[in-house]
Amino acid sequence: MTAPHSRSRRALAIPAGMALATALAFLPNVTATAAPQAAPAAADAGSLSYVVNVRPGHGPSVHVKEAIAEAGGTIVTSYDQIGVIVVHSANADFAKTLREVPGVQSTGATRNAPLPAQSTGDMGTPKVLGAQEAAAVQAADGQDPLEPLQWDLPAIKADKAHEKSLGSDKVTVAVLDTGVDDTHPDLAPNFDRAASVNCVAGKPDTTDGAWRPAAGESPHGTHVAGEIAAAKNGLGMTGVAPGVKVAGIKVANPAGYFYTEAVVCGFVWAAEHGVDVTNNSYYTDPWYFNCTDDPDQKALVEAVTRASRYAERKGAVNVAAAGNESYDLAADTITDPVSPNDATPSDRVIDPSECFDIPTQLPGVVTVAATGAKGIKSSFSNYGLGVIDIAAPGGDSTRYQTPAPPATSGLILGTLPGGKWGYMAGTSMATPHVAGVAALIKSTHPNASPALVKALLYAEADATPCTDPYDIDADGKVDAVCEGSKNRNGFYGWGTADALDAVSR
Repeated sequence: MTAPHSRSRRALAIPAGMALATALAFLPNVTATAAPQAAPAAADAGSLSYVVNVRPGHGPSVHVKEAIAEAGGTIVTSYDQIGVIVVHSANADFAKTLREVPGVQSTGATRNAPLPAQSTGDMGTPKVLGAQEAAAVQAADGQDPLEPLQWDLPAIKADKAHEKSLGSDKVTVAVLDTGVDDTHPDLAPNFDRAASVNCVAGKPDTTDGAWRPAAGESPHGTHVAGEIAAAKNGLGMTGVAPGVKVAGIKVANPAGYFYTEAVVCGFVWAAEHGVDVTNNSYYTDPWYFNCTDDPDQKALVEAVTRASRYAERKGAVNVAAAGNESYDLAADTITDPVSPNDATPSDRVIDPSECFDIPTQLPGVVTVAATGAKGIKSSFSNYGLGVIDIAAPGGDSTRYQTPAPPATSGLILGTLPGGKWGYMAGTSMATPHVAGVAALIKSTHPNASPALVKALLYAEADATPCTDPYDIDADGKVDAVCEGSKNRNGFYGWGTADALDAVSR
């Protein structure tokens, strides 16, 4: 049995054939520490959180409000634009009761553990870049001091793109994640405070700094933000789009869970605050795959779908990580051993065409696979013909893909809370590369709709043929099978993201 894990999408390196679905397993030189426990929530002991989906465009009717109260529920907030109501209730039959109420389209519990959820998993911590290693880097003229360590930038021609454009400060990328430390000197120049918020409770908390990770919380969101928009300012590293703005939308609770109500809040907030691109390097807990034949899981899919589509209608391109379990997301079946990850998980065999990783597999979302320093699929990256849209550097173990000097690590360099920098890997790290390229496209074509930005993103990608055979550990056994053509396949989608074309075409 697999212990529950918090679900930001980091890297993993696992023995071949081991069916372990966790985005927090670790590559070499990445340490593990115990996950912090969740802070007390403003809810009665034994309460769960629910989403109640009604017809969009209207607030909950008096009839529905009365039914919620009679069933022992308390409304936390209502997103009338998309017809999603967030409710807390200690009544074990709350969802069953509400499903019988006229005007309620679907209802589901967003979690299994009572508020607050308790995590027994481990949090992965990045390999912090040491002062001695940083001092040894010899940057060329025009480079930020740590840029020579960023093999990922030339891999998508971002270094060449920066000679033409750094991106527009009128473009904002929102990082829906564990929080962003906007005090970091590489992030502060580009941080968009007005578009930042804490959504952990399912409704916006606009307290100054609420979007930051607390001490002991995951640095994941801060790392992602630096990959996207670390300023080209003569210190530290350089982001893919170092001239655009970046916002922090905190959607992970202190224990590292990304629950539906927080994700819905994040997308709606982004939609209403002028965000051009959202970066989603997580899956929505507690189910890795949400099956639409289950009434609870169906309601979660519906709620997040409504929220992500609303963000796109309002002008945002939504970009999401494919996941780190080496799954073929186009397979007939997948064994999911970690759901629900906030209760007692068990192996369940699911059909990925009916059970969805959200937001990764939702309509309109750009799904990103990871590549390593040699430009081939990362050992851990999920894949699947018709599911993967595009690929970008996410890193890999140097045992599998070693970068060319002067880079020394096969992982991806990013910003860390407290003014530090460090390495991480995963489709979590690939996604911000694509979000950054999308931001460069939006900078080049400021009037482009999300549909046009996505079309350009795919058309400008460098076609990358299948790696066949794919034997990443060189043990003579095929580790994954790539299907499709050079121009679109299950490993790389439409190809590898191209930042130079993003600012040139």
